[in-house]
Amino acid sequence: MTSQDAIQAAVDRLADAQESRVPCAAVRDLIGTDDLPAAYAVQQGLVQRRLAGGATVVGRKIGATSKAVQDQLGVDQPDFGYLLSDMDVSSGAAPGAASISMRTLVQPRVEAEVAFVMGRDVDVPEEEITLDYVRASVASALPALEIVDSRIASWDIGFTDTVADNASSGLFVVGTADARSLAEVEPVDVVMSLTINGEERSAGTGAACLGDPLEALRWLAVQAARFGDPLRAGHLILSGALGPFVPFVPGDRVVASISGFAPLSVEFEE
Repeated sequence: MTSQDAIQAAVDRLADAQESRVPCAAVRDLIGTDDLPAAYAVQQGLVQRRLAGGATVVGRKIGATSKAVQDQLGVDQPDFGYLLSDMDVSSGAAPGAASISMRTLVQPRVEAEVAFVMGRDVDVPEEEITLDYVRASVASALPALEIVDSRIASWDIGFTDTVADNASSGLFVVGTADARSLAEVEPVDVVMSLTINGEERSAGTGAACLGDPLEALRWLAVQAARFGDPLRAGHLILSGALGPFVPFVPGDRVVASISGFAPLSVEFEE
C-alpha cells in the first residue's frame, strides 16, 4: 500500500511541473508500478487542486485505447482522466478565431478521436451497462482533437505514471457545430486522417479504438461506476485515439478529417 505521504509527494511533483512547465521525474518511484488505486488517488489530488482554482469538471477522457498509442506509451491497457473547463480550447477552431496558445503545455502531442456528449446519467448497476445501454445514453457524437501532454520528462512513463498525470491530458478541441446523432454516424466505421501543414501524420479507424469507440465508452462507464463517480448527462467524453499521436510545434496547422464529420482544423501559437 502506498502511503498518503507518497501520494501527496507525487501530487506536488506533478503540480509543480505543470506550473513551471519544467518536466519532472516519473512518479513511479513514489507510488510503484502497479498500485492503480494510488495512481488514481494522485490523479484525484491534481483534479481537486484545479477545481479549487476555479475549474469545473466537464467530462472524461479515455487514454491508451488504440494499439498504436499503447505501443507509443509502453502500456497494455486503457485508463481514464478528467476533462476540466480550463482544458477546453474549442473556440480556437472556429472560423476566424485566434490560434490556440501553447503556454500551458509542456511536451504536447496531438491525436484525433470521436467525442460523445452524454444524454443521461449512467448511474445504474454495472451489469446493466451494456453496449446497447451506452449507445442509448449518447446525445450526440462530435469530431475531436486531443492535445495530450506529459509533465514527466521525455514521456518516460509507465502505466501508473500516466494515470497519476490525469491520463497524460492537456487540452481538447471539439467540433460542437458538427454534432451528429448515432443514427447519422456509426463510430466504429469512421476513417480518420490527421495532417500537419498538409502532410498526413496519423491515420486510423473507429475499430482501432478498443474495437469500437462505443465499447471504449462502455468500458469507461463501468470504471466510473466502480469509482463511485458515474458519467453524467451533459458531460463530454473523449473516447480515445483512432491512430498514433504525433508531436507538433508553434505555427503548425493541424487538421483532423473523420468521415461523417466536417474537418476539424486548428493552428497553434507559442
